[in-house]
Amino acid sequence: MIRVVLADDHALVRAGIRSLLGNMAEVQVVGEASSGEEAMLLAESEHPDVILMDIAMKGMSGLETAARFRELHPGVKVLILSMHASEEYVLQALRTGVVAYLIKDSATAELELALRSVARGETYLSPAISRQVVEGYVQRVGAGAGDDPLTPRQREVLKRVAEGRSTKEIAFDLGLSVKTIETHRAQIMERLGIRDVAGLVRYAMRTRLVPPES
Repeated sequence: MIRVVLADDHALVRAGIRSLLGNMAEVQVVGEASSGEEAMLLAESEHPDVILMDIAMKGMSGLETAARFRELHPGVKVLILSMHASEEYVLQALRTGVVAYLIKDSATAELELALRSVARGETYLSPAISRQVVEGYVQRVGAGAGDDPLTPRQREVLKRVAEGRSTKEIAFDLGLSVKTIETHRAQIMERLGIRDVAGLVRYAMRTRLVPPES
């Protein structure tokens, strides 16, 4: 069960997100906060796995709160839900310890994908955030992962696509739903700027995910 605390200073927004999360299997909303300060208190009493939080709130902002969580509750993962997709906001969030950044106009399936990715210990960035932002961040922090914009899970999916596996076969191999695999594939194409399977195969060979054709 993924235990979630919602933090947003708009009650209607919280109600809408809570309703969406209520339809997701193994996701439980254990508290709601209208400020960063309240989110900190709930973290102490409810021991959530994930804080789903707006970036702009009254009092302590989402970024300030994320920094406090990294210091005081390092085991709690912070997922930012924001209307801002600019490089400035995204990089600030990543520097403060945010592990997922989702744009507010994202589809419901993407919210679920982000939550489950975070619960597995992965970093998640909305495909609406440009590839340049991701690459810029990698270059700035000198990450060992190079300029690969894909998450480990997306690389697993891409490898199987390049090997010619069907969506159902990939879903079975990874223990995921067909819908989740379709979402992963769409996001891989979005992040890489590729529009067909042939292009994905070429990318996979170029990055040595699969051996080049003889």
